[in-house]
Amino acid sequence: MNDWFTVEKIDDNTHVISEYRHWEETHCYLLEGKQRCLLIDTGLGICDIFKTVKALTEKPITAVATHIHWDHIGGHKYFPEFYAHEAELEWLNGKFPLSAETVREMVKERCDLPEGFDVNDYEIFQGRPTEILRGNETIDLGGRKITVLHTPGHSPGHMCFWEAERGYLFTGDLIYKGTLFAYYPSTDPEAYLRSLEAVSALPAKRLFPAHHSLDIKPEIAVRMRDAFRILKIQRKLKHGAGKFDYGDWSVLL
Repeated sequence: MNDWFTVEKIDDNTHVISEYRHWEETHCYLLEGKQRCLLIDTGLGICDIFKTVKALTEKPITAVATHIHWDHIGGHKYFPEFYAHEAELEWLNGKFPLSAETVREMVKERCDLPEGFDVNDYEIFQGRPTEILRGNETIDLGGRKITVLHTPGHSPGHMCFWEAERGYLFTGDLIYKGTLFAYYPSTDPEAYLRSLEAVSALPAKRLFPAHHSLDIKPEIAVRMRDAFRILKIQRKLKHGAGKFDYGDWSVLL
């Protein structure tokens, strides 16, 4: 199972840990400060991400998910200390919108699973966070400060993480190349636009998405914002409106 994760260096104390054998190519980000580390998203939980992280740092690690979807919190089971947004706490307590059987079927059909992995053993992570987030908090890692941004739309408690000093914006499922999902009952297209308005105004130098291509520039946030604005004017920014394609990204409403 050693080839499940791919590790790439962003800078001396920032790494991306990717699961390219998942059909959406999930990315997790390890941010190291002088005193401790923050792991943004923990992936599917199919393989032990803790071992991969510990090979990169000996400092204490806090996990946080951009949102409580199963492909972002699977590895939380390896981290006793983790944060979550208040709007999605019920999803960590038996009320996740999808059944375990549905998720197992997706894992089986859409992942290149490692040899020896029994999909019947796969469980959706459940647990109680050590800290509840609401947005606008500062996570101090020691000489490195990360601002929590509440960016609902894809999910009620979706969060982006902003590191002003480096101009790094970790966008989760709010922004990435590929098809954005805003059609689930738990999504909110109007809130999605408001979140794009907020993050597109930041002086970001680099964007780090949770899925697909890592070759993504800050200008895509502006393009997405403008497209959502037009959809709203056309009264199409609502569930059931369909799929809209913009070249390197699309949105399913």
